[in-house]
Amino acid sequence: MIINQANLRSLYIGYRTAFQGGLGQAASMYGRVATTVPSSTREEEYGWLGKIPSMREWIGDRVIQNIATHAYKIKNRPFELTIGVDRDDIEDDNLGIYTPLFTEMGMSTGAHVDQLVWPLLKAGFTTACYDKQNYFDADHPVLNEAGVEVSVANTDGGAGEPWFLIDDRRALKPILFQMRKAPQFVAMDRVDDDNVFNKREYRYGVDARYNVGFGFWQFAWGSKQPLNATYYSAARAALLGMKGDYGRPLGIMPRLLIVGPTNESAGRKLLNSEYAAGGETNEWKGTAELLVVPWLAV
Repeated sequence: MIINQANLRSLYIGYRTAFQGGLGQAASMYGRVATTVPSSTREEEYGWLGKIPSMREWIGDRVIQNIATHAYKIKNRPFELTIGVDRDDIEDDNLGIYTPLFTEMGMSTGAHVDQLVWPLLKAGFTTACYDKQNYFDADHPVLNEAGVEVSVANTDGGAGEPWFLIDDRRALKPILFQMRKAPQFVAMDRVDDDNVFNKREYRYGVDARYNVGFGFWQFAWGSKQPLNATYYSAARAALLGMKGDYGRPLGIMPRLLIVGPTNESAGRKLLNSEYAAGGETNEWKGTAELLVVPWLAV
């Protein structure tokens, strides 16, 4: 191949097409547990992630209810992936090896958010959210009907492999995916670029800016207890009965059971079997969808 700007442009378009094809093929699951939030600055503050009071019957004057605010910030992080193509390979038309590499580059980029979202969910037992408690904690502060602060749990502890029960139909899911800049395919492919002049290498890359953080803890239950009918029913009952400040029922309907590969068998038995371990009818069959997440593997 003769190296000129026209041929290099065609090469760039071909690699970008392969990258976009891989991006569309990426096996991604993060949307089941994360809400995408646009960002326009270096970091975003989520002061509204706090205590939202409920409606009341209007008797007499309005009652001004102060909404608690929290200094919970998510700072965007830059990410990149770069591939170098040897100039000799271009001159010798030895380019077939690179097309699948750029396809894989797109697939890797498309799945990268999962590599942030699912480990964060798994780390929720030891990582603080907006109320300064761990996201999965037994002491989240909530105001009861009388306005007195009480502790509410969204976990029952344990020491095994974690599993999660969530209501995935809410506008805000347990994780916030903050998008500042979507992945962009770029190149250093001018004949006078330093990398070409000094190293005989054309460079193609992708860069993006985003980050993840926690949303409302009330919408998720995390457990490290054995995944069986006893602990599953306790998790459902806790989420169904979850209330916000001043005793406001949140109307949570747990519909998605999230497990790693280790808990797949237990999850399928719990949600798909006609009969329970003792031979009686399995009352929990079909009560939630099972989602097996490979990013939760040990």
